[in-house]
Amino acid sequence: MTEGSIRIRRVYDRPDPEDGTRVLVDRIWPRGVSKQAAHLDGWIKDVAPSTALRTWYGHDPNKFSQFRDRYCAELAAPASQSAVAQLRQLAADRPLTLLTATRDIEHSHAAVLADVLGGSCP
Repeated sequence: MTEGSIRIRRVYDRPDPEDGTRVLVDRIWPRGVSKQAAHLDGWIKDVAPSTALRTWYGHDPNKFSQFRDRYCAELAAPASQSAVAQLRQLAADRPLTLLTATRDIEHSHAAVLADVLGGSCP
């Protein structure tokens, strides 16, 4: 992993020395994980999708394209900009691992967020 890279992992996975800065990006604390066991460097819940969007999506892969567009719009809104900027700053110096409780990481908000941080969101 190179310096400044972004990776996505489940918060339930064991910490890896290559994780760099570990940040939980879920709005709700994950079940069954203590704060100590999570080995977090931060929890930025303001960057997570709104409750309305999360509920609408329901982790349905068939809705992922629409979810991605709607979530990108939320992240572009002024209310989310400071949280996104904070993650960009963390990713600039060393590897950043976005942590989520979501089982399907490929179709998760963390995957969209990694794209946003990498500059590839519509």
